[in-house]
Amino acid sequence: MRVNSTTKARTRAAAGLTVAALAAGATAGAGPATAQPKAAPAAAAAADCSAAYRIEQKLSSGTTWRMCWRYDGKAGLVLEKISYQPKGEPKPIRVLNSARLGQIHVPYDDGNIEYDDLTGFDFAQGLMNLAPGECPGGTIKTVKVPDSWNEDPNVKGLCTTTRSRGHAYRMQGDTANKVFQAQGKDLLVYTVNQVGWYEYMTEWRFQDDGAITMNVGATGSLSWDDYDAGDGRGWPIGKGASAKSTSHSHNAFWRLDFALDGSTKNKVEQYDSTVSAPTRGQRAPTTKTTRTKVTRELAGDSKNYRWWRMVSATGKNKDGHARSYEIVPGPTTKYPGRSYTKHDLYVTQYNKCELFASHNPGNCGPGAGKSVDKWVNGQTLTHPVVWMNIGFHHIARDEDQQPMPVHWQGFSIAPRDVTAMNPLTPAELGRQNGHWRPRR
Repeated sequence: MRVNSTTKARTRAAAGLTVAALAAGATAGAGPATAQPKAAPAAAAAADCSAAYRIEQKLSSGTTWRMCWRYDGKAGLVLEKISYQPKGEPKPIRVLNSARLGQIHVPYDDGNIEYDDLTGFDFAQGLMNLAPGECPGGTIKTVKVPDSWNEDPNVKGLCTTTRSRGHAYRMQGDTANKVFQAQGKDLLVYTVNQVGWYEYMTEWRFQDDGAITMNVGATGSLSWDDYDAGDGRGWPIGKGASAKSTSHSHNAFWRLDFALDGSTKNKVEQYDSTVSAPTRGQRAPTTKTTRTKVTRELAGDSKNYRWWRMVSATGKNKDGHARSYEIVPGPTTKYPGRSYTKHDLYVTQYNKCELFASHNPGNCGPGAGKSVDKWVNGQTLTHPVVWMNIGFHHIARDEDQQPMPVHWQGFSIAPRDVTAMNPLTPAELGRQNGHWRPRR
């Protein structure tokens, strides 16, 4: 059953549904934290919101991230007006209008039940209070949950902190006694939402090199009432082989509304490479890469030697190259059972009504449909919105009890030509841009 002592109210309001356990999915784990986020002068702020809803952090490497946050009654945490300012850039560079979860779809292998946790099982209502030890070195912000079912709608549930991620780079210099290296720093923003026996950790990681990683992790507990799976649909948990926990999938969707350099008129490009065997006179195989401009809505699939990028329509770096962000999918198990989970990436024309990848509430117009696949209908892209689908097939194991270790799923967007050089380049190497030559 998708119920425990802390979720009875949510279960009653969900029309008394009885469910087999959920185990959800995805992120890169939180590590050690350091300095607290700090406010900056209003004149320098790229995020246009009140101080209570502003996140701003200058990392030790010189990079500053700025954004606003709000809490949605279905999607949970929503980040808006996200900008990135590495050292050497005179002003913040806008990256995203908004970033949020688009759905967590959970179908069970036995075909008896499936859930849409954001729109159908009160994900947002399950925001959990965080203890100081869960946000080491950071700040826990109080979130007012819309239409809360609890007596007190205020939850200490949003952590903003920083952490180290290991080497940002390492390079041997011109002489054997010179090594250039730096340890990378990240701004970490996260919440925890309980749905039944499981707890989703929604993490946003903003790196000092300009990359953004978004993850969902699932932890908590396997449901005590979910051990009746037949052969081929479950895994024995506990002594013997009689109690088999039902296997299921976690299909996590994210919705990204880009606004590179402050403009929503971004362009989408797909790149595919083909490798051909050596011909006479060649020493090795050849590789050719082809660019396809995506001008209409897209239902896309990841494949070997394929990638996408979102390109700024207005901004260029100091080398005169158009700024862009590359989409970097994480490991995924694509679920073929529903039309909206059959593709890895969707690009749709912006529509303020299109907010959730499946069972979208509200009426988006005649014949619009309730899922993201129905919205890909040939419209010209003038304001593209990206939907990323990352799947995880959860086959339980003895180690999932008790409590269940966090399992993660997610993806990243990486800067491509946003700056003319590595934004963390040390001053001593600043001249080595393009086809440079060693000094004699």
